[in-house]
Amino acid sequence: MMRFLILSIMVLLLSGCGSMPSMNPVDWFADEDNSEPPAELIEVTNELSPRVLWTASISGGSDEQRVKLVPFVRGDTVYAASRNGEVRALNSASGRALWSVDTELEISGGPGAGEGLVLVGTSNGEVVALDVAGGSEKWRARVSSEVLSVPQAARGVVVVHTIDGKLFGIDAATGSQKWIYDRSTPVLTLHGSSSPVIRGNRVIAGFASGKLVMLDLVSGDLQWEVSITAPSGRSELERMVDIDGDPLVVGDVVYVTTYQGEMAAVSIDTGVVLWRRKLSSYAGMGADFSQLYVSDDTDHILAVDPGNGAALWKNQKLQYRKLTAPIELNGTIMVGDFEGYLHLLSREDGRLVGRVRIAKSAISTTPIVKDGVAYIYADGGEIAAVTLSDR
Repeated sequence: MMRFLILSIMVLLLSGCGSMPSMNPVDWFADEDNSEPPAELIEVTNELSPRVLWTASISGGSDEQRVKLVPFVRGDTVYAASRNGEVRALNSASGRALWSVDTELEISGGPGAGEGLVLVGTSNGEVVALDVAGGSEKWRARVSSEVLSVPQAARGVVVVHTIDGKLFGIDAATGSQKWIYDRSTPVLTLHGSSSPVIRGNRVIAGFASGKLVMLDLVSGDLQWEVSITAPSGRSELERMVDIDGDPLVVGDVVYVTTYQGEMAAVSIDTGVVLWRRKLSSYAGMGADFSQLYVSDDTDHILAVDPGNGAALWKNQKLQYRKLTAPIELNGTIMVGDFEGYLHLLSREDGRLVGRVRIAKSAISTTPIVKDGVAYIYADGGEIAAVTLSDR
């Protein structure tokens, strides 16, 4: 990471842009002579057979911009949104379009769903709520800046995290503001925001300052705040400790990673840090019944013991392939990469056990798993449902 270009940093700072334009820091200062190219794919004999159940597409996808557009699965419906404003509902079993609307907005975050709404955020600082049944617009709410997270909703409240470090609670019925929580934002941050997580009457959110907080969902009152990683170093670049991956809640523990910092486990009840380990990640993590899985900032994949943070195995075969966070599907670990491949790894030792190409564009969004099916959204707008079976 010592190949950073000082001139580029100065241009960013002098222009008043406090956030890096890519979600992958390796991209910021890479040139054609990058000394650390992505790993070449090695031949893999599929021990498992990935099966594509259906494919669909949405116009424009993410338009190759680093926005947070994800598939969202609720009931028997998959929701997706594109950068150029389309929001679409698909049948999760067949991929058949149920409805589609053109909002004519620059959508930058979402969709989320809840309280009978489909929710998206825009680059112009708006949150838009659509009716879950047919896509008709219910309301729009103005927030302070661009939304690069997925809005969440429960118990009559919509929660959204904006790029300037604010968390908004919005009335799900009317779109009026109920509360706001404001964290100061460092001078230089990654271009993105972690999405808030709602558990019961509590909201957990991570910030660019490296802090994790829990709020009361209805009132917005602070329940606890903890510093996962304290900024250190002389330059603003060295002091970046963003929480860009979404917090992962398993039982009564919140797991979280920071960029250039640490991975930590935090008690959801008290905010006490149960353990920390040195690890830099911006992609986030996944889990199964006994292990955590994380892609670090060099695209090494680790299995971690949730009880103490010890590494159980590491796979380095996909280095610098711009991986998503790992997810678990039917006892196998899955990640997407910048060439549209899904890679399958053994949960026991991390070896590669399968591969399938879903799209010609990058898979930057972590796949969503429900009922034994993974739903993948590629940057070019390709949507696919994938399952696994033994050879």
